[in-house]
Amino acid sequence: MMRKLRMGMVGGGQDAFIGAIHRLAANMDGLIELSCGALSIRPETALASGKALFLPESRTYLTYEEMIKAEAALPHDERIDFITIVTPNFAHFAPAMMALEYGFNVVIEKPMTFSLEEAKLLEQKVEETGLLLCLTHTYSGYPMVKQAKAMIHEGKLGKIRKVWVEYPQGWLSTLSEREGNVQAAWRTDPTKSGKSSVMGDIGTHAAHLAEYITGAKITAVCAELNTLVEGRIMDDDGAVLLKFDNGAKGVLMASQVAAGEENALKIRVYGEKGGIEWLQHDPNTLVVKWLNEPTQILRAGSNYAYLSSFATHNCRTPGGHPEGYLEAFANIYRNFALTLNCKLEGKEPTAEMLDFPSVKDGVRGMAFIENVVASSHSDKKWTSFVL
Repeated sequence: MMRKLRMGMVGGGQDAFIGAIHRLAANMDGLIELSCGALSIRPETALASGKALFLPESRTYLTYEEMIKAEAALPHDERIDFITIVTPNFAHFAPAMMALEYGFNVVIEKPMTFSLEEAKLLEQKVEETGLLLCLTHTYSGYPMVKQAKAMIHEGKLGKIRKVWVEYPQGWLSTLSEREGNVQAAWRTDPTKSGKSSVMGDIGTHAAHLAEYITGAKITAVCAELNTLVEGRIMDDDGAVLLKFDNGAKGVLMASQVAAGEENALKIRVYGEKGGIEWLQHDPNTLVVKWLNEPTQILRAGSNYAYLSSFATHNCRTPGGHPEGYLEAFANIYRNFALTLNCKLEGKEPTAEMLDFPSVKDGVRGMAFIENVVASSHSDKKWTSFVL
């Protein structure tokens, strides 16, 4: 197209946490521009945020309902192309559903909804409308995560046998939700966060990464959820044994009370011939451990011919120039934007463009949360993974 895609944002104002990250990621490739927003439930914050972002006053809305209706009434060459939703979990479903009903594509924070029931309704609406829904599971945007996926898909590691994935954080090691920490307050409130705090916030990232890299689906879980900080009303720690549909077995650990840790996401996958290891603290490196050969270190870089097309498509710089979280986040937006552009032009997107998390990933994420909670409450060793 000869223009940028026009984006509207729900949430993400001056009092928000993740909105600025979304705007940076969306803007990185010059394919998207922020055209309007309902940036806060507080009118004064919404107006101030719109002004700070140089939005016209006429397109700085006080509610998402007002924004969606007003934008839908504009001519096609003026209205937005999609809506990004960056609100807390409990406020995902309503704006997403309304956006789809009014013909707008959607980008949404994870977990996709508050409940599995809501997730299924969104999936049904996406199928009915033919619109796009992109879920920002950021870690699948890293080039070396995509390289790991490609190697496993090509069978280079042989039959996959074992998956270890862990996501330790330490930021909830104290009862900070009662000390004025707004982010902690809603994440540990079951009326806003959902059935699980730790699995909804970071466990879903770990589960998605395991399924994304291996191409396998979780079929059963054996879980224990814990509340380790005294006085907290939701879980802040958990461990899950996993069974996959390809016969592999797995272990998933997620904790927000691992004092001293930041975002130490790490995954190891082992097949018959070797294994891979990737960690977010060193995202440009993929360690490949062979059964009968020396360990191999693969590095991200647009000039490296040994990388798959999916990895190089998402590399922005030559080898030796670090890329990180913002670039991975931007890769999600870029692939979504390229796919949407193709759709608007009547063209067929490439497989590399289509490589972003969708509504189906969102449904599986919500199912993971609810199955883990059910397993933790059950006396049975294994709980079948039910969608």
